[in-house]
Amino acid sequence: MLVTVSGPPGSGTTTTAEHLAARLGIELVPGGEVFRAMAAERGMSLPEFGRYAAEHPEVDVELDSRLADRARRGDVIIESRLAAWIARNEGLRAVTVYVTCSPEERARRVARREGTSPERALADNAERERVERERYLALYGIDVDDLSVFDLVLDSGELSPDELAERIADAACARFG
Repeated sequence: MLVTVSGPPGSGTTTTAEHLAARLGIELVPGGEVFRAMAAERGMSLPEFGRYAAEHPEVDVELDSRLADRARRGDVIIESRLAAWIARNEGLRAVTVYVTCSPEERARRVARREGTSPERALADNAERERVERERYLALYGIDVDDLSVFDLVLDSGELSPDELAERIADAACARFG
């Protein structure tokens, strides 16, 4: 079984994936954790590595390669912006999920998490999404705004993490038995 969970900053992908992993009893591999491990391997702080990664596309390629390696082994939930495309490009059978909600709600969540204002978080989210969209288009030809690769598009502003996990688990069980 392979489930991918993607979405913009503050949409609830990590929380959803955690609830789903508990429900299905399979491993969760958050792309952010892999990114942090890569920073540690290079002896860099997360902010340092983030700046480095912005100037070195090979970091994205390595991150996505690590996620693809784990996805190929199956029985995992991969949580990352490009997880659905990784599964598709690898020819892997997966349930692909996109979690979203309003930009204002996402900004409120990010503001709480990072100790900033919702206005600042809204601006930061918009800039991050713009930069990532340009980066993934240039690097892979992937338009992260194209949701056609997803089996499910769910709104975390309307559904609780448990409800999201239940819907995704139902789809995964239907697909994989």
